[in-house]
Parts: sequence; C-alpha cells; structure tokens
Amino acid sequence: MRVVAVAGAKGGVGKSAAAVNLAFLSAATGLRTLLWDLDPQGAATHCYRMKSRVKGGASRLLGGKRDLQSFTRSTDFDRLDILPADGSFRVVDTVLGTRRWPERVIRKLIRPLDRTYDVVILDCAPGLGVVTEAVVAASDLVLAPIVPAPLAVRSLDQLAGFVGEQRSGLPVLAFLSMVDERKVLHRQMLDLVRSDRRFALSAVPVSSAVERMGLEQVPAVLVSPRNLAATAYRNLWAEIVERLGIDAEFPAAPPVSLAPGSAAGESGSTELTPTSLASATGPVQEEPVASPPPLVVSDALPGGDAAASGSDPADVAADPFAGWFVDAPRPDAVSSDAQPPEA
Repeated sequence: MRVVAVAGAKGGVGKSAAAVNLAFLSAATGLRTLLWDLDPQGAATHCYRMKSRVKGGASRLLGGKRDLQSFTRSTDFDRLDILPADGSFRVVDTVLGTRRWPERVIRKLIRPLDRTYDVVILDCAPGLGVVTEAVVAASDLVLAPIVPAPLAVRSLDQLAGFVGEQRSGLPVLAFLSMVDERKVLHRQMLDLVRSDRRFALSAVPVSSAVERMGLEQVPAVLVSPRNLAATAYRNLWAEIVERLGIDAEFPAAPPVSLAPGSAAGESGSTELTPTSLASATGPVQEEPVASPPPLVVSDALPGGDAAASGSDPADVAADPFAGWFVDAPRPDAVSSDAQPPEA
C-alpha cells in the first residue's frame, strides 16, 4: 500500500481538485483506492456526492477504538472509497494534541488498511500543524500544488523544510497548478521550475472544467477527458506511479465502471463514458478552449515520448491514458441537426 498526501502551507492552490482527480485515476488504473478528506471544508467529499459528516466526529475517528474502515463509504466508482470530511476536523489539532504520540495517530489508523487498499490519498487542510506532522509520518510521498507565483514557490521551501524536520528523506513532489500562460509571470515561473527537480514534469492549467466539479460533483478527468487540465492530471498520476513503483494497469484496461446500485448503474456495472454519465449528472457542456497553453510531458511516462503541443485541445498523443476514453457525442449534441453555439 502506498500513501500519497496532498498538502501545502497555502490554501486555494488546487489541493482538493488534485486529490479528487488523482483518486479517480488511481481507481481507473485498477488500484483499490481510498480518498481520506482531512479538510474540514469538505471539498473533496462534496465532489463525490457525499455529506461532510463522520459519526462521532474527529474525536471518535481518531480515538483508535474503531477500525478506520468502519467510517469509509463507497463512491459511485469501482475500487474507489472515501472517508468523508467532518466539520469537527477544525479542532483536530486539539484532539491530536491530547494524545501521547500525536504524530503516530494517522499512521497507526492507516496501517490495518494494507490488505484492503493499494493506494490511500490524503487531502489535507492548508497549514503546517500537528495534523500535517501526523500525515507526514504516515505518507510515502507528499504532493504539493504550487501556483506560479514567487511567494507560492517560497511556501514550497517552507513545506520541504517542515517535512525534512519531521521525516528526513520523505520525497516531496511539487507541481504547478492553475497555470495561465497568458500571464507573463506564469510563463516566467514555468521556465524557472523546468530545471528544478523538486517539480513534476506536468503542469495543470487553469480550467473551467476543474472549477465546474463543485457543480457537477464528478471528477474533471471523467467529464472532460480531453481537456488540457485532465490530460495534465493523467500525466501527473503516471509520474507518481513511476516514482513510487506502483504496479498500475495503464490502458488498454477497460473504462472504469459505475458500481452496481449507483445512480447510473442500478441494473449492474455500466461502462462510464461522457454519454452514459449523463443519466447521473445531467447534460454536460464541452468546454471551448481558445488558446490552450503548452504542457510539458515526461519522456519517461508510460504511453508517450513527446510533449503535448497545446496548439490543439485534442492533441493527446503523449497522454498515457490515450485511448482510455471512448469517443461519444455529448448529450447536448446528439442530434445531427444541432447548430454550433454562437461565438
């Protein structure tokens, strides 16, 4: 079992968006995955159509008297479970502070899940406190989204220093998030981090597909699979798999399915494509991409040996998931008589 913590000192940088999409991709590559939402805001929980509530709150969850698996819930997707957030997580630092060895609590809770899950992804609240100490002690990799700004890059130095103090040798992998290459500063930061080995080779551009997750409550990599942000998340997951030595099943595996009894799969497991998803989520609008930014793709990533040019939103030749998603008409464009929207 591998534990990946999505953490950082700053908020609003795309931590929950990354956790939601990477958890889905983990399950899609055949790995039994648990997403633990440790952020009291509960954004990741909301994106998977769950209520932010844990029976007994943080005190009972972290008390250690009950198996952690008794608090988990199944999502609509095969091989993907979630441990939802709870409002009481606001005081989780206080709860952990009463324990003799607070930094060992999360590691002790996760350890028995080794036979149940292949990957555990921790969506952490912003900050570097007692909870982050416990997360660092339990993790195999700390993933840090960084917006392309000098102060945000400085926060990476703070996080790396914090991790080094708590657990020397634990890898910290940063990636640029919410990149907008129309901005001079963002282009400068892209050039700056290309030679920084602390950064992943994939950069996630700003995207309305990611922003819409709060409305659609479905991962962006599923609703808009050919969106450049979705492509970046898939390449990022491929890099994480490579770094941690995870035995994942990259395509040609079949598309992920809805679990039996879910909103769109009551009669059994259903192939999950943008069309079949419509019955569960309603019409999905394709996002127009005017001038997509170029993304850097690792030569070593599975399934590709070139960089996505960014000149064409369908240019996903280097995407390790290329061919995973089936070409299907959007629910709003099934009719051959449909007219394109006005510019």
